[in-house]
Amino acid sequence: MVKNLSARDPSALGLDTYCKQYYLCLAAASATIKWIESEKGVIITNHSLSVTFNGSFDHMNIDSTSVQTLEIIDPLHTELWGTSNKKKSLFQMLKTTKTTGGSRLLRANLLQPLKDIQTINTRLDCLDELVSNEELFFGLTQGLRKFPKESDKVLCHFCFKPKKVTDEVLKPANGRKSQLLISDIIVLKTALDAIPFLSKVLKGANSFLLKNIYQTICENPKYESMRKRIGEVIDEDVIHSRAPFVACTQQCFAIKPGIDGLLDVARRSFCDTSEAIHNLATKYREEFTLPNLKIPYNNRLGFYFIIPLRDITEKLPNKFIQVVRHGKNVHCSSFELASLNVRNKSAAAECFLRTELCLEGLISEIREDIRILTMLAEVLCLLDMIVNSFAYTISTKPVDRYTRPEFTGDGPMAINAGRHPILESLHTDFVPNNIFLSEASNMVLVMGPNMSGKSTYLQQICLIVILAQVGCYVPAQFASLRVVDRIFTRIGTGDNVENNSSTFMTEMKETAFIMQNVSSRSLVVVDELGRATSSSDGLAIAWSCCEHLLSLKGYTVFATHMEGLSELATMYPNVKVLHFEVDLRNGLLDFKFRLKDGVRRVPHYGLLLARVAGLPTSVIDTATSITSRITEQEMVRMDANCVQYQPLRMAYQAAQRLICLKYSNQGDDYIREALQDLKESYAAGNLI
Repeated sequence: MVKNLSARDPSALGLDTYCKQYYLCLAAASATIKWIESEKGVIITNHSLSVTFNGSFDHMNIDSTSVQTLEIIDPLHTELWGTSNKKKSLFQMLKTTKTTGGSRLLRANLLQPLKDIQTINTRLDCLDELVSNEELFFGLTQGLRKFPKESDKVLCHFCFKPKKVTDEVLKPANGRKSQLLISDIIVLKTALDAIPFLSKVLKGANSFLLKNIYQTICENPKYESMRKRIGEVIDEDVIHSRAPFVACTQQCFAIKPGIDGLLDVARRSFCDTSEAIHNLATKYREEFTLPNLKIPYNNRLGFYFIIPLRDITEKLPNKFIQVVRHGKNVHCSSFELASLNVRNKSAAAECFLRTELCLEGLISEIREDIRILTMLAEVLCLLDMIVNSFAYTISTKPVDRYTRPEFTGDGPMAINAGRHPILESLHTDFVPNNIFLSEASNMVLVMGPNMSGKSTYLQQICLIVILAQVGCYVPAQFASLRVVDRIFTRIGTGDNVENNSSTFMTEMKETAFIMQNVSSRSLVVVDELGRATSSSDGLAIAWSCCEHLLSLKGYTVFATHMEGLSELATMYPNVKVLHFEVDLRNGLLDFKFRLKDGVRRVPHYGLLLARVAGLPTSVIDTATSITSRITEQEMVRMDANCVQYQPLRMAYQAAQRLICLKYSNQGDDYIREALQDLKESYAAGNLI
């Protein structure tokens, strides 16, 4: 009756969303109890209610902290950059959708990417066809424009059945409700009229997704039947419009003439008052020498006057009332206009109410086939996201900048020349980097000075994975991925005064959440863990967390300044150390932003920055002497570990090569030759 939901991860949702879902569960459970008592005659007393929350098991889970740090929905520090900031979030970069439903679907997909490889590949197959077939792409783009922007919202409105139209309901206060209903019918008519063009575009499509849409929507006779039924009542010339007065006029004349005599009378009154209002405006232009007087319309005020200030020589005549200055214009009215406005609104309200009476039978028939309307709404949202967001984004990039990702069940994560999808649009000379993770090498330690690109690299990996699992191309030369069930991040610093948490306490809470929920198929990204406490405690915590993550099959990318952590690579063969290349010239750091293998020890880069900041020379010299002695001791210990754990490292390297060959799509001859090379290298002891 009530789905069991688990609250093991409240932070995965925003607080407002979590509270809403929690109380909706309570309301559903309470309603269930009342239903049992009323329908079954069972009185439930002294009952206890347990409500838990479970996320979707068919989608990747991204907690709220990761959503913020990865800048999926909103960019960080917008209050510092201001409104002119060019940096965007991933959602803002992809938000080129044309409908509100497509935008909502895009947002939902970025927050909960897919986990089903078949569904992901279906979307990618569709993208392949759109990218290679320009005629299909531009045809779909043009076809989707024919559907009103609010189509999905309006189509779903018909799921809710309003009160039956009676004399009690027909009151002036309900005119707005009737107007909304008529507007929905017009939107529905416009959407159904656009299906034939969509059918013409999709007829030659080859991908499974587009062929399925063609069969379920374009070849479904129920849409044409509903379109003809609406055409029996609604005038064929009526179109959807967003201009207030045009929309009002279209709604008044939506029903064909002759169906309702009282409606025809109300229409004549509406036309007479509208004409009288425009005649009044012409009279005022001539009488008061106001050639540029305009008479716009909005739903709240009705008609009103706009007069440019340059046309007013002294002051407005006394006939004008409610005078308000708006920039270089004056907004005003008159008693005559106010009287005509009342009559015009009354006539329009009568048209709306009589129209609703005429539409009652039609709406009942539409609700009998409500399933096809919800299906159409879902299809429009999906097409809008894939065509106007994914395909459009790829088409605006240079050729071969985005590539189709490949997915394997348990294979490695291999990204060649990956780029940050957001920052590459701001920097034309963005430097691409690689990543390789597998079961035999499931942790990468990234080292390098401040500002060398570590945080950008971590964010880049996560965003590429998210893009791939929503079914979009990724910014890389090549990408082979395994499906990730959760993304965990520990990036950024800052305390939380509201929750009485220091920077270190906030860091530990986020780390504890990762350790308690990480699985063998998770992606964990950690940036400088343990820097907010003492150096010995910070190193100890970072080391122990790395050992815990190493025991799992999940993939971990760990960025750190602690050179002591690089010793992990000498003890654990499934740890790989990378560094960002930096040159030291005349005491200054020259950042290359290129990722290299191994540990590259830039001598005392922290002390270089401290010297630039203005610390006394004697302090810098003392600090240099101390850190040199510490580094010498660490090097001796690391050399001893390399000798001790060399056989184990060789075995892991061989296992990693075998795993890569298992998921390789090369031919048998290539794999046979690679196995022979692996055997010879292992026997010679030079396997790297």
